[in-house]
Amino acid sequence: MSARRTPELLAPAGDMEKLRFAVAYGADAVYLSGRRFGMRAAAGNFDERELAQAVEYCHARGVRVFVTVNVMPRPGDLPALPGHIESIDRAGADAVIVADPGVLELVRNRAPRLRIHVSTQANVVNQAAACAWHRMGASRIVLARELSLEEIALIRQNTPPELELEVFAHGSMCMAYSGRCVLSNYLAGRDANRGACAQPCRWNYRVVEEKRPGEYFPVVEDETGTTVFSAQDLCTIEHLRELMDAGVDSLKLEGRAKTFYYTAVVTNAYRRALDAAARGQAPPPDAVRELGKVSHREYSTGFYFGPARQQYTDDYIREWDVCAAVLSCEPDGRALLRQKNKCTAGDELELLAPGRDAVPFRLGALQSETGEAIPAAPHPMMLFKTALPMYAPPLSILRKKTK
Repeated sequence: MSARRTPELLAPAGDMEKLRFAVAYGADAVYLSGRRFGMRAAAGNFDERELAQAVEYCHARGVRVFVTVNVMPRPGDLPALPGHIESIDRAGADAVIVADPGVLELVRNRAPRLRIHVSTQANVVNQAAACAWHRMGASRIVLARELSLEEIALIRQNTPPELELEVFAHGSMCMAYSGRCVLSNYLAGRDANRGACAQPCRWNYRVVEEKRPGEYFPVVEDETGTTVFSAQDLCTIEHLRELMDAGVDSLKLEGRAKTFYYTAVVTNAYRRALDAAARGQAPPPDAVRELGKVSHREYSTGFYFGPARQQYTDDYIREWDVCAAVLSCEPDGRALLRQKNKCTAGDELELLAPGRDAVPFRLGALQSETGEAIPAAPHPMMLFKTALPMYAPPLSILRKKTK
């Protein structure tokens, strides 16, 4: 296998809106879930009809669709699984993502057309495990996030070339081994391994001495509190060439439960950076800066170059907010937009479109959908018209700095 082949860019699609933005901003493939058996129960997800529509939409644009069936099913979950897998097959999805060998066998028996990707929930951390899953029928392994770049390269060298390797490139990190955590079960009664994690690793903790019940003593990290289990967010945009050299086939962006704005910005940044890496170039500086314009924790490179770093507070960095999304635009920049948050004539905004640097501009006069002048667009989901600094394709985004 040759070094520095361009990996697939795999983006999250928590619902149909997020899917459209992922596709528009450069994803080669998307991953999503049905209403059951996926690891992100809090995302909007897709019913059977919506799943078929999502696959049709993506395939018409040359984008692949992978469906997560990666919970750890309990005995009571099993009766509904065969029908669920068959519905994914009927929808025309390209692959399913599984973590349980019993689910893998069900897929092989009920939907042999579907390719099988082994989820990061399976915690594959060596070539022996990867090869064992391959012998069972897997075509791709989503490697555990706890591996170093050197270990990934070693796995690549010792696995069949037709077995694809996928790694996480960006997003939230888990304090447990690639999601195999039971904190949420015991503290909130929500099973993290069946998609309902309450994220107790992000909570603040204090100590209680056994003879002084009700007295809570802080374990002080800094003035904002103590989050002893919380990890920083992963960001590899400046290391894509190293990941390519390690031999990975797919770069995964975490975030099915996050906003369409997050999906658009992160996919756009990595699309541009990955294309630059394929040319042997550094990522565009603007693409790197873009990742600071979505809600995030402090960034690190995870385990790729050493131990992951702790997040000392669960405060998110939120310095920008989306105002509106473009529905249509004339060549001269006159546009119809859907309101997402309040914006007013005179606001200093940025226009973000697929594949481009963001363009700063001052928002001009606003009109209602029917043409009446309005001073502001205050209502969520309201349609309004205004002039943009240039033509912007549908799904372009207007945003403003909030801090």
